[in-house]
Amino acid sequence: MISTAGALVVPIVRSAGSYRSPRADEVPGTVQTPTGPLTPLDRDFVKRVRLAGLWEIPAGRMALAKGGSTEVRTAGQHLVDGHTELDRATLDTAQTLGLDVPGEPSVQQKAWLKQLDDAQGAEFDRLFANILRNAHGQVFAVVAQVRASTQNSTVRDLATMANSTVLDHMTVLEDTRLVKFGDLSGPPAGTSSPTAGPVPAPGGTQR
Repeated sequence: MISTAGALVVPIVRSAGSYRSPRADEVPGTVQTPTGPLTPLDRDFVKRVRLAGLWEIPAGRMALAKGGSTEVRTAGQHLVDGHTELDRATLDTAQTLGLDVPGEPSVQQKAWLKQLDDAQGAEFDRLFANILRNAHGQVFAVVAQVRASTQNSTVRDLATMANSTVLDHMTVLEDTRLVKFGDLSGPPAGTSSPTAGPVPAPGGTQR
């Protein structure tokens, strides 16, 4: 439900002797956009999707180069292809809505990429399947929540695309037959749990 304050027309901000409309990031709470109300959850979702692509595309490329089975390499290709398309849509969404998005992975994501980079052979395959399946499983619930609740058509379109992408990636990761489903509620077994940044997010995505 949109608050009365959030439903008001966004004020004009004076800057350096001229007037401009503030970016969505500069206004707390819900703001109005040409494609509908934009909530803090909507804004956070767009940034999380961007962060997902920033680390999952490199992880997919590692799987293509180092994967020891056809299934692992196939999962890597799906990650690269899916997140390349999703990242393009995310950047378009951010531009449309006036949002700033991250330009590099989070500290935690970088640590996971280092674990994958350091691993070889069967250990790499195991870590790849479990870290990535864990991340996708956690973010899947957030995608569904945003898809069901957002009143912004631009965010809804991105959430619809993200829903299909994440589901596809979960499926191909499970097809590796390496996923330990009993360990999916937290960091994959045998991995470190790097310190998260100030705003944790599902799937290791954070601001």
